[in-house]
Amino acid sequence: MAFRKALKRTAIIGGGAVATAFGLSQLIEYKKTQARLAHVAAEAELRVPYADEFPSRQAQLAALQNTEEFDVLIVGGGATGAGCALDAVTRNLKTALVERSDFSSGTSSRSTKLIHGGVRYLQKAIMKLDYEQYMMVKEALHERANLLEIAPHLSAPLPIMLPVYKWWQLPYYWAGIKMYDLVAGIQCLKSSYVLSKTKALELFPMLKKDKLVGAIVYYDGQHNDARMNLAIALSSARYGAAVANYTEVVHLLKKKDPETGQEKVCGARCRDVITGNEFDVKAKCVINATGPFTDSLRKMDNQETANICQPSAGVHIVIPGYYSPDNMGLLDPATSDGRVIFFLPWEKMTIAGTTDTPTNVTAHPIPGEDDINFILREVRNYLSPDVEVRRGDVLAAWSGIRPLVTDPDSKDTQSICRNHIVSISDSGLVTIAGGKWTTYRSMAEETLDAAIKSHSLSAEPCKTVGLMLEGAKGWTPTLYIRLVQDYGLEQEVAQHLASTYGAKAFDVAKMAQVTGQRWPIVGKRLVSEFPYIESEVLYAMKEYACTAIDVIARRTRLGFLNVQAADEALPRIVQIMGKELGWSEEKKTAELEAAKKFLYHEMGYRSRSEQLTKTTDINLDYQEVVRYKKRFHKFDKESKGFITTVDVQQVLDSINVQIDENALHEILNEVDLNKNGQVEIDEFLQLMSAVKKGLLSDSRLAILMKAAEETLDKRGPVSVDRSGGGV
Repeated sequence: MAFRKALKRTAIIGGGAVATAFGLSQLIEYKKTQARLAHVAAEAELRVPYADEFPSRQAQLAALQNTEEFDVLIVGGGATGAGCALDAVTRNLKTALVERSDFSSGTSSRSTKLIHGGVRYLQKAIMKLDYEQYMMVKEALHERANLLEIAPHLSAPLPIMLPVYKWWQLPYYWAGIKMYDLVAGIQCLKSSYVLSKTKALELFPMLKKDKLVGAIVYYDGQHNDARMNLAIALSSARYGAAVANYTEVVHLLKKKDPETGQEKVCGARCRDVITGNEFDVKAKCVINATGPFTDSLRKMDNQETANICQPSAGVHIVIPGYYSPDNMGLLDPATSDGRVIFFLPWEKMTIAGTTDTPTNVTAHPIPGEDDINFILREVRNYLSPDVEVRRGDVLAAWSGIRPLVTDPDSKDTQSICRNHIVSISDSGLVTIAGGKWTTYRSMAEETLDAAIKSHSLSAEPCKTVGLMLEGAKGWTPTLYIRLVQDYGLEQEVAQHLASTYGAKAFDVAKMAQVTGQRWPIVGKRLVSEFPYIESEVLYAMKEYACTAIDVIARRTRLGFLNVQAADEALPRIVQIMGKELGWSEEKKTAELEAAKKFLYHEMGYRSRSEQLTKTTDINLDYQEVVRYKKRFHKFDKESKGFITTVDVQQVLDSINVQIDENALHEILNEVDLNKNGQVEIDEFLQLMSAVKKGLLSDSRLAILMKAAEETLDKRGPVSVDRSGGGV
């Protein structure tokens, strides 16, 4: 009954909005103006101890060790943990945060990159008359609006198309999406609308035409999740919180309550993961915000406690940007097994996902080949037959573990509501578990409210609604033009810096080296096809990056966009960090190997290498074998049965093509299965067979040898560039 009343109230508000559109626009503008004035007043009251520069990580560790007692110690540096730190420190609480890995190293950097209320949750709420899920969607839509406002450089509205292939589905989906708009109320980003078949194909030309009836377009938000998480953590540091990554909790500290005689949590024994140094951090209240590892910390408090978190793995893949329009996503509301798949433009690539399967908790989740192929199959179902969806076009793949809150006996993770709970143990450990990215701020507010009440802390009211995050103040959509004009950066690089660092992009630009070219004047790229520049590595260390993985995965997003490009950038990244941090040669080698291992296992590089193995069948017809052998023998002039970099270089020299020796070695090494420094005829035929089957796309050696063969036949010029490459 309560649910129906809530819907009725929403419908009345929504109906009035439709009837008086002009009045609503005035109301929205008035509300926004009032909110801005409130935000300005709230921020004016806040003290910013580190307005100019962050304290170093060493200074933060010293603060953790030397502070007699914090009001709040937060364990976990994901979105929720960082949100708790920002909420606490802006309430004038003495705040500490520790994270055993890097900020956003877990689930918070491996999301679908959406800031959304949850269309499917609203559907469940309506179908099951579930008031709790309805309120969860309403809260998420409120938080969506707030997040888009407080970090406009990192987030933006995104139109998402829902294609319809049956006439009866059109009114059904339209009603559901319109309800989504109505629940958002005055915080609706833009009104949803219906498209004809012709218009839908005009906006999304890759869409399958057969039986298409039309489409519905609605709006949600999209963001750079790892950078958003980092912005929250850095903002808390600006306001005076002592935050430290690579600092793990060894065990919880406890002391007896003199009144009750019961043991109470009073801090944690921590260890600097980098140096191994251990120290105590005392705090009146400890907050557990460890996501999928929630139960691990709860069991540190009490071994007998029951699990409250059931982890679920979600795999995503990244494919080239030409698979989707630049500014239009796609929603598959009913996959072959009942799940939902998003197909979204992101960072000039296309992201597709996600899966939803029960899993074990691990700090290093690995994307499975079955999940990758499932996503590709679902994508094929919605794209035109003219678009060949190839396994070899997968540029990166990752798995994130969702911290679903559930009954320990439940096994059906797909029907679990991703709501959150705040619990307080007998010893006073405050746990925030579950939830979703979009609602991190309200979750943090609720957690701090509970902590303040249960531990009798003296604190001010929450100030995080409308509180601008790191880089947001001073950002404008045209800020990148100043970067181009003032520093001589490429436009693409300037746009990237502005959308990644906001107003802090000028600090990154100031650190950029002169290129020595006519244009761009400054800004040496780490890899040619991505706008990441070398000065970002230097700035990353100011943002507490400690490893090469931190740079490729979370300060830049290169590892999430293209693992081959990330692999190529690693030597230079390690070189820059090594010089700045004084790394030995042994340390540099270890960093390089650790980062390569990360790309291989966690970012899908392993899946790529497994597409071409010694067990690959050679699926070529007779004429193809003859043609490819002929091509191979143009390089193997001595009929040795293999080619080396020397053979390839001789052919390239004969047609006046210059390729760096190291690059040439890398090109051959991609195909050299037995790693003996040469490519045998069988390996070459396996390569061409894999390319034919779509398991590999744009192989550099295949393109190189084909181009060289054509040039030898025509004796014309040839140019060979590094391909995008797939995983």
